[in-house]
Amino acid sequence: MTKKQQHRYPMTPMEKRSTAGLSIIFGLRMLGLFMILPVFSLAANQYTDATPMLIGLAIGAYGLTQALLQIPFGMLSDHIGRKHVITIGLIIFTAGSIVAASANSIYMVIAGRLLQGSGAIAAAIMALTADLTGNEHRTKAMAGIGISIGISFVIALASGPALEYWIGLSGIFWTTAILSLIGIAILHLYIPTPIRYINHRDIKPIPRQFPNVFKSADIMRIVLSIMILHCLLTTNFFALPIALQYYAGLASHQHASAYLPILIIAMISIVPFILISEKYQKIKLVFLGAIIILAISQLGWAILPHSLVALLISIWLFFTAFNILEASLPSLMSKLSPLNNRGTFMGIYSTAQFIGAFLGGALGGSMYAQFNVYGVFTSGFIITLLWIAIIIPIKAPKQLGSRIIKINNLTAINANEISQQLNSIDGVVEVIVVIEEQLAHIKFETEHINMESLNIFNTNSFVKMKKLN
Repeated sequence: MTKKQQHRYPMTPMEKRSTAGLSIIFGLRMLGLFMILPVFSLAANQYTDATPMLIGLAIGAYGLTQALLQIPFGMLSDHIGRKHVITIGLIIFTAGSIVAASANSIYMVIAGRLLQGSGAIAAAIMALTADLTGNEHRTKAMAGIGISIGISFVIALASGPALEYWIGLSGIFWTTAILSLIGIAILHLYIPTPIRYINHRDIKPIPRQFPNVFKSADIMRIVLSIMILHCLLTTNFFALPIALQYYAGLASHQHASAYLPILIIAMISIVPFILISEKYQKIKLVFLGAIIILAISQLGWAILPHSLVALLISIWLFFTAFNILEASLPSLMSKLSPLNNRGTFMGIYSTAQFIGAFLGGALGGSMYAQFNVYGVFTSGFIITLLWIAIIIPIKAPKQLGSRIIKINNLTAINANEISQQLNSIDGVVEVIVVIEEQLAHIKFETEHINMESLNIFNTNSFVKMKKLN
């Protein structure tokens, strides 16, 4: 593929604008959810009826309603429009933030967090992104949203402790409400409205396909992996702020200065591992190695919570491994998922992620109540060892690429012929022809694909191909 071919279909100004705007909306919302992670367990005793268990539930409560509602909200957006659903979701999120900001009791904070999670707009934002970008740029647009989540997480951990010191937990929740309102303004003033809404089969879940997910052992290992990863995140962030302040002697307002450089170093540290994973086909090795690094980091916290140096080194190890897994798990899920079930598989994957966040908050609170920070970190270490045992049997996926081809005048009459011609190309492993969308989704082995045949593919002069960058 020549450089000229790679840039034959650059993103239009509208596509760039849509991708940037929706990434900002998604990032602002996740920023609001993440900002309490590094401070809540330290400051939540200000609420009446606060116990470690209830504090943990407040940290992870948003995950429960997110898990329950994100697929229904995504399906609703097909009927009443993406922008309507996203607006409703952001209003609900704002209301939840206001409830939490006004709370005097821990139960009101939990109610606010549950309400925040009820604004489950992830699937609707993904669908709107697909509506507003061409098929050849969909992967790039989705990657932009993924990057915005990572950036919001870094900003949240760096700014959360400083904001809590200046304006308190209530101020953080008010800030979250303001960020959500800014998101609504961006949605209506900056994001174009699509002419029509498409049920994108590669990103939208289909309920009747749910049983297919549970038939694949390797797919279930990936689903469990994202659930465990986010369970560990919220579990450990119950105890980490406490360990830093009360065990290692680092004042809470200094936590931001500790987190920021570590997170930056961790993001840089993952680069060689991602290159090894993709370029040298060592996906399973890097994946398993990252889980082992997670186990080592939690063991370090459990054994040496009084050592600031040990805590910080373990935080670096944890976030290096976390970032590797956060980047590789969606890739693994996509490679293992059949094309005709990919949207459903990814929907269940995302649901499992939020379930993990909820379970992690509850686990962190209960373990701290019984065994202090030692119990929290030790339980995380044990869970990670069990995770390693679950992952060892997984088969490394073949290196597969994907392509979406636009087909003009695709009908039920010629669809089978087109599918057969595409399947006959060397290296093609799966083809799904979608008459409603006038598209063919193709998955192929990157090492064996006859790219020349794929590039020049033409069926009776009515096929027009666009390359997926």
